[in-house]
Amino acid sequence: MAGRYYISGYCSIQDNRIDLNGQEYFSAPGAAFTDFAKQAYKHAETDYAKFFKMDNLSKLSFLAADLLLNTEANNSNTALLFANASSSLDTDVKYNESIADDENYFPSPAVFVYTLPNICLGEISIRHKLFTENSFFIFEEFNPDFFVNYATALLETQKADKVLCGWVEFFKDDYKAFMYLVSEEGTIEHTEKNIQTLYLS
Repeated sequence: MAGRYYISGYCSIQDNRIDLNGQEYFSAPGAAFTDFAKQAYKHAETDYAKFFKMDNLSKLSFLAADLLLNTEANNSNTALLFANASSSLDTDVKYNESIADDENYFPSPAVFVYTLPNICLGEISIRHKLFTENSFFIFEEFNPDFFVNYATALLETQKADKVLCGWVEFFKDDYKAFMYLVSEEGTIEHTEKNIQTLYLS
């Protein structure tokens, strides 16, 4: 059943490098993630000022999604299907530190906003005017079988024309984003084996 659908584009971000469809798109060796993300944003000539207010998980997700969705002519019926292992723990830790000391109690609403992992879906939806189904799941590790089955179900039931699938993990400056677009068009069959190969490449 999954063989009917295809991957039309994929993107990975880790170790200060962005690869788009298997080719290096941008790199900034040695940069901290915040600097790397800022440089990548400028390199892509992105115009979305709210980017700088996002938490790191949302920035990571936004960069990968933006590169893929900007290559597509029509994204109006694109569903978002994301997952990771640590939820929004990186931001949770920072928020907890801001409320842990009774004598230095400065909880920030700007940080609290991002203590849910699915907020990155909202940022992407706003940016690309998506009103489709979106979900964020938590798994111990990358789960290609889940992505194949869930995306296929969305496409089979015509709840979406395309699905942007993404594994976006960020915790204590250890990060990896892997995203791909699946639909009836493309060159790579949407199978568990192919997804795993792209994820590891």
